[in-house]
Amino acid sequence: MRIATFNCENLFARYRFRNNFNPREDDGFTINNLAFENYDETAKQITAQAIREVNADVIALQEVESLPVLDRFNLRYLGGLRYKHRVVIDSHDPRGIDVALLSRYPLTSIRSYRHERNAANTASLFSRDCLEVHIDIDGKELTLFVNHFKSMVGGRDATRVKRVEQAQRVAEVISEQWHETGYEGNYIVLGDLNDYPSHDTSLHVLLAHEGLVNVIDRLPKDEQWTHFYAGGNEYRQLDYLLLSSSLANHNPSSPQVMRMGLPYRAERYSGQRFPHVGEDNPKASDHAPLFMDIQLD
Repeated sequence: MRIATFNCENLFARYRFRNNFNPREDDGFTINNLAFENYDETAKQITAQAIREVNADVIALQEVESLPVLDRFNLRYLGGLRYKHRVVIDSHDPRGIDVALLSRYPLTSIRSYRHERNAANTASLFSRDCLEVHIDIDGKELTLFVNHFKSMVGGRDATRVKRVEQAQRVAEVISEQWHETGYEGNYIVLGDLNDYPSHDTSLHVLLAHEGLVNVIDRLPKDEQWTHFYAGGNEYRQLDYLLLSSSLANHNPSSPQVMRMGLPYRAERYSGQRFPHVGEDNPKASDHAPLFMDIQLD
């Protein structure tokens, strides 16, 4: 099976309705049809093309506005991919962007961590949730922890504490659930963790965790980047597939990064682009989908 993660980069905010819209429509979608139709059709198609190109059996998405909007996008642009199982849970993000999951396999249970507080009890710990999803893969269970950590907007150091606390909590959850098994199990932490794996990373507790493996390390160093930041002309890894130690041992192959939807300003990537991708816009995202083919234990 193929597992993937992709930050759609505010894709669904394009569909946000104005304050004077009545969002409830007869078709059952909590979205105004006029708003959906008026936004950039080319951009929607490129984003969908990126998802179709990866063709994952299960794909974690970041920056999704709502389940009704995801349902609409899936029905209209991804119908051939057969994502019958979808989940988005509203979080505390002030922009209304959340983490989501599309799956061809049935979801057996879901857990949200959105109500947990930070150490100082001054704010939500996960503004975009840590979404725990259990999936039935032909009789075997796969557990995913979909995340979108605090961004570096405002400065990497200034925003570090929030990411450290988020990483610590996810590491605690992994230890709570899997330590007694010796981290033998089918689980993956994935998503946009919004920091790169340098010596001073806020993600150290996850990247050094005995029960997790950052499989992108299997790629050559110059192929490990998943995000392009035009402001500093920076190419970094912000997106992660952290496999359980046993799952990583069982799957020694390397993940792949699909960059065909990146804008042309990301000059380090010289490969083929999707039709109609622009210098800056339209594009799929400044993030590239990260994916891997795995077999469960």
